[in-house]
Amino acid sequence: MLDDVLAHQPETATMLGDHRFDDRLSDRRPEALEERRRALSGWLRRLDELDPAELTTANRVDAQILRTKLSEALYHLEELREHEWNPLVANPGEAIYLLLVRDFAPLGDRLRSVAGRLAAVPEALAVARASLRDMPRVHVETAIGQFTGTARLIQAEIDRALAAEPALRGEIEAVRPAALEAIAEHQAWLKERLATATRDPRLGPERYARKLAYALDTESDPDGLLARAEADLARVSAEIVEAAARLSGERPDTPGLVRRVLDRLAEDRPDDDTIVDLCRAALAETTEFVRAAALVTVYDDPTEVIVMPEFLRGVAVAYCDPPGPLEPDPLPTFVAVSPTPDDWPPERVESFYREYNAHLVRNLIVHEAMPGHMLQLAHARRFDAPTRVRAAFWSGPFVEGWAVYAEELMARSGYGGEALRMQQLKMQLRTVINAILDIRVHAHGMTEAEALRLMTEQGFQEEGEAVGKWRRALLTSAQLPTYYVGYAELTDALRALAAARPGVTDRELHDELLAHGSPPPRHLGTLLGIAG
Repeated sequence: MLDDVLAHQPETATMLGDHRFDDRLSDRRPEALEERRRALSGWLRRLDELDPAELTTANRVDAQILRTKLSEALYHLEELREHEWNPLVANPGEAIYLLLVRDFAPLGDRLRSVAGRLAAVPEALAVARASLRDMPRVHVETAIGQFTGTARLIQAEIDRALAAEPALRGEIEAVRPAALEAIAEHQAWLKERLATATRDPRLGPERYARKLAYALDTESDPDGLLARAEADLARVSAEIVEAAARLSGERPDTPGLVRRVLDRLAEDRPDDDTIVDLCRAALAETTEFVRAAALVTVYDDPTEVIVMPEFLRGVAVAYCDPPGPLEPDPLPTFVAVSPTPDDWPPERVESFYREYNAHLVRNLIVHEAMPGHMLQLAHARRFDAPTRVRAAFWSGPFVEGWAVYAEELMARSGYGGEALRMQQLKMQLRTVINAILDIRVHAHGMTEAEALRLMTEQGFQEEGEAVGKWRRALLTSAQLPTYYVGYAELTDALRALAAARPGVTDRELHDELLAHGSPPPRHLGTLLGIAG
C-alpha cells in the first residue's frame, strides 16, 4: 500500500529516503491523476476490511494514521485540486535539490537520477500550463521567483557536482538545455498571467475546515480552535508583561513596557554576514546546555547549519531539513537559515534583524534544532516501528508541538536568562497568533491591515516579520495552526504521563514521549498507556 503511494509521488519518496523512483517526477496528466484516485479509493476499501480487534496496539494506531493520510490525499485530489490553481506545485527545484544535497548514493548514480528528472521537466511544465486556470497573484509572484532559483540550481549546483563527476556531463547536457528552456518558457507564461491572476488565495470556511481536520488529524473545528486560541492570547499577553517587568525593574502597568523592553533586546542583532555563524554558535551552546541539564537524551547525529537554497526562500525564515526517515544509512540533518533577499530595501532588512535579534535567534535554534526538531527527529529515527507508516506519515502537530514545547522547556530551565524568556514568550504569542491568523484569513476573510495589526500590536512583531507571515498565510493553509494545537496536546500528554509516573526525571519523561516516532498527538494516550 505504501509502495503504491510512493510510486505515485516520487519526490515524496526521495524526501523520505526511498530511492526507487529518483529519476521520475510526479505525473499530473488527467489520466494519471484518475489512476491515482482509483488507487486511493481501493486502498481505503482494503482498510475497511481490517478488524481492529485483531491488530496489536501499534498496528491499530498505524492503520488509523494510514486511513487519515489516504483520505487526505483523496481530498486533495478530488476537492482541493491545487494543481489547477497553485503554480508552486509544479516547480521541480526541490526534486532535483534532494538528489544533490545528501550523499545517500554515489554521486554518479544521483546525477543519473538528476538527468532523468531534468528530462521530465518540459512535459511536466507543459502539463502544468494545461492544468492551471484561475491562480492567486501571490502564488504566481512567488512561483516566478522560485523558478528563477530553480534555474540557478540546475546551472550552478549541477555544475559543481559535474566537476567531481565529469564523465556524466554528456548525459546531463543531453537534457539540461531543454529543461532550462522549459523553465524560461514557463516563467514567461506565468508573467503573462500576472494581470489576470485574481483568484482569492483564501480557501473559504468549508474547504478550510476539511483541510484543517486532515492536517491536524483531530476533531477540533476551526471556530472552537479559534476561541481557545484567543483565550490563550490573553493569557500569554499577561505573562509577557510580567516578564518585561522583571527584566526592566519597572511596574507591570507601565505604558509601552513590553515594546520598550523588546526594542532594547533588538539592539543586539546579527546581519546577513553574521546570521549563519550566530546560528552555528547557538547550536553548539544549546547542545551543551541540554546535556548538562539532562533534559532529554542527546544523540550525536551529524548536523550542519546551511544557507537556505534560493528556490526555497520566500515562505519561511528557517527550517530543519532532516534525512528521510526511510534512509538506510545515517545522513546529516540540515538547519537552513535564510538571509534577507537581495531586493529588500535597507529599512526592511533592519526590521527583519530587529525581529531576528541575537536572543530570538537562540530561541529559533532551540525550536529548529536543539532540543527541537533536530533532536526529536533523531529520536523518531530510532523508533523500531512494526510498519513504515509512522515514519512516512509523521504528524505535523507532534513535530511542531514538540519544538514549541522545547522553547518553553529551555526557558524555564534557565537557558538564556530573562532575555531569552522574553523572546520565548514573544514566540509563544506568535504560535497562538499563527493559529488565529490562519483561521481568520482562510475562514473569515481577515484583511491584510487586520492581520498586520494583530501581529505587530498584540504579537509585538516587527514589520518585516509580519509582512512575511501575512504572505505565508496566503501561500499556505492549515499549517500555521499545527504549532499551537500540537503544543497544547503534547503538554496535556506530558502532564498526564508525569502524573502516571511519580518521581520520573525530565530526561525519562521526555525520552518516553519521544519513543514512539512522530504520531498524531491524539494517539499518545494509547501509545503511552495512559489513555482514559
